[in-house]
Amino acid sequence: MNYTYLLFSLLLCSCYSIERDCTSFKTGNFESSILIDGKTFVSKFSRTKNIQIEYFNSKTDTASVRWINDCEMIFKTLNPKNRAEQKDVHLKILSTTKDAYTFEYGYVGSSIKQKGRAKRID
Repeated sequence: MNYTYLLFSLLLCSCYSIERDCTSFKTGNFESSILIDGKTFVSKFSRTKNIQIEYFNSKTDTASVRWINDCEMIFKTLNPKNRAEQKDVHLKILSTTKDAYTFEYGYVGSSIKQKGRAKRID
């Protein structure tokens, strides 16, 4: 009887998998939202194969994009204005839906990560 429950549990767990079709998010126009200290920050960005242009609080930032694999990339700000902007950012897509994805990001080499969600707006 215990083996039946164990087998049933294993079957349920093995059938569940998180969808991650990251290739459809390599280019396009997106809106992202990030929750930091209870406040939601929203930005819009446009991404090509090698460049991402982000619009936030009436400011525009441009970064080069280097894909590590289909679901991870490194951003390098092209014209950094301070020390923080000189640090590269690592972003990893955690899960996807038809027109959105959840992600985590942080400075390269740092264990501190933030999570957010981006959705396609084109």
